[in-house]
Amino acid sequence: MLTLKISQDTDSTNPRTECDNASVMICFHGWHNLGDDHDLDYNDFQGWEDMNKHLVKDLDAVVILPLYLYDHSGITISTSPFSCGWDSGQVGLIYMDKKTLLSEAPGKPKILTKQAKEWALKYLERDVEIYDQYITGEVYRYEITDDEGEVVESCGGMYGEEFCQSQGEAELANLQMWQVAA
Repeated sequence: MLTLKISQDTDSTNPRTECDNASVMICFHGWHNLGDDHDLDYNDFQGWEDMNKHLVKDLDAVVILPLYLYDHSGITISTSPFSCGWDSGQVGLIYMDKKTLLSEAPGKPKILTKQAKEWALKYLERDVEIYDQYITGEVYRYEITDDEGEVVESCGGMYGEEFCQSQGEAELANLQMWQVAA
């Protein structure tokens, strides 16, 4: 009899530093080191709109979304503002440049299309969702053990408990199928 156990992955890696990202996440915060390494200084700009213009003009950004942080007994990040004006506000921007978009979008378009930009928007939103899961501790692992409690299969670094559960159940079903066949 095999048993599936889901638990929080307390040793997960930062998806902004350990993964190849097609997006660039620029954040400014006094206490937290967030997003990607960059050499921009918020004080060099006259606000977020000025920084947006810089990204478009100098870094060829074609899709840009704002980043908002809620910081109260933990942190969470989103592309939409939070309702609490005291403990939240804009903390940065996430963008994709033209060259990256054209090389990464499905079908590798030769020119910017509406579909490619829509794909990039979804990509940026998913990157923020994954990063939020990382900073909020919503990273999980599964272990499948046998009757003696020995681990026969495990996998970690999965963003979201539901995703981890579904992956663990699929692997459990696969292992049980092989047990029956043996």
